[in-house]
Amino acid sequence: MKRRAGEREKELKKKKLLEELGEKRLPYVTPDDADFHQLWKTKYSKLIFRKSDTVPEELHQIVQEGFLTLRKHDCFFQDLVRIKGKDFVTPVSRILIGNPGYTYKYLNTRLFTVPWPTEGYDIKYCSPQIREACKALIRLNDYLHIEAVKALQGQNLSETKEAQDTTVIDREQNTGASLTEQESVSKDQSSCCVQEDDHLSLKNRTSYNLTLLNYMDPLQMLYLKQEPYFGMGNMAVSWHHDENLVESSTVAVYSYSCEGSAVEGSSEQKLRGRDPAVWHVGLKVAWDIETPGLAIPLHQGDFYLMLDDLNMTHQHCVLAGFSPRFSSTHRVADCSRGTLEYILGQCELALQNLQTDSDSMALSLKSLETAVVKQVEEIHNEVEFEWLRQFWFQGKRYLKFTDWWLKPMAKLEEFWRKMEIMTSLVLSEVGKKEQIKQQRNETIRCFFLVLTERQKLRKEWTVRCQSEAAENLPEDQKPECHPFWTNDDCNMPLPYDLEEIIAYLQSLVQ
Repeated sequence: MKRRAGEREKELKKKKLLEELGEKRLPYVTPDDADFHQLWKTKYSKLIFRKSDTVPEELHQIVQEGFLTLRKHDCFFQDLVRIKGKDFVTPVSRILIGNPGYTYKYLNTRLFTVPWPTEGYDIKYCSPQIREACKALIRLNDYLHIEAVKALQGQNLSETKEAQDTTVIDREQNTGASLTEQESVSKDQSSCCVQEDDHLSLKNRTSYNLTLLNYMDPLQMLYLKQEPYFGMGNMAVSWHHDENLVESSTVAVYSYSCEGSAVEGSSEQKLRGRDPAVWHVGLKVAWDIETPGLAIPLHQGDFYLMLDDLNMTHQHCVLAGFSPRFSSTHRVADCSRGTLEYILGQCELALQNLQTDSDSMALSLKSLETAVVKQVEEIHNEVEFEWLRQFWFQGKRYLKFTDWWLKPMAKLEEFWRKMEIMTSLVLSEVGKKEQIKQQRNETIRCFFLVLTERQKLRKEWTVRCQSEAAENLPEDQKPECHPFWTNDDCNMPLPYDLEEIIAYLQSLVQ
């Protein structure tokens, strides 16, 4: 409900903004414009840009080879996401790589990490080439972490200096100076030390636990949305804030566009605004029609950092060029509820209410208190709809990399089946008349609400798996409606369709 309210609020803001604009378009600038650097410095200073020549050549080589290897093995997938109750296939193909057992959720879709090589984990990759590609990405991850810490240290020192000295000498007043030159100030300052607690904070905000890889070939797309506010042209990714991140954490994006002679530059006179042949990142102040936007070109091996709260105060989009492009977007994902360790812990918590008689081996519940029943049934829903169905909805994509997730998902399904038994035991108990009426009715009402939500979500997931968009996906990517069973399945204590049970619960409290 909270997520849907947030989506409605964003839609209303977007509608209001477009109404205010009418037929007009907001101004935006590129590095070729005279006022670009002043605007960047005053309104977009938490965006840090690095040219490819600042990155070690060996790192470029292994990362770019890794991208091409993953593409060769068909390891990029268009996600079937849910927006405003409808399913859409993303124009960009993606795969998530990161810490073993981590997930990242966007647009109601939970992606599961292809684990990169990690000490203490036995990860069997489908090929040595895929292993090397994942190894290259953790090398890039480590490099971008160090660069992000340096950038934040520089930013902190700049802010401290400005606070202490009202007459700050601007070493880069020349508006013709390059963006990279301005950033060298941060590089110089970053060599200074910071307080120990500040260092811990910087580490927490830059310790990337996963990267979302993206690939798109614009010339293969039948249609791309036009940027609506500034007239920036074709968008590969619409305006957005990145979701599901640790507060004030840095996002790092490495870009690799497969530029050839056809798109490296035109000898013709440049049109006003951005070069449509070149990929750009666009930035704007969120829901603001006063501040001009930025469009910054992205070439092979460039990377940029969005520091601190920039991801929340501003929005960004990706503007398509003509050539295919890969990117690696490194994030500190908020995994408080998104790791395998977390959900297994939730399962263990729920199953504490299940006991086995030592003589008869019969199963029973330790407690029928409303709060306990509610907690267990909500965990039941979480396992089914946030993990099992999300995983199998993405088909067999992860098997192209490794079978690592199969054992954990089997374990989760085993726990979930026990929770189905627990639901049947609650149902049996609330039907007994000898319970205190007030307590019994309270438990039934709580139980009714959770089962009603379960029934609604099962219907929704079943429909999603059979949608036209799902049917059009490649065979190995087609969603699987799992878990699913029929009424004659003797291994399941309850039916898949809960309508009759819900009606029965209603009758008990009438």
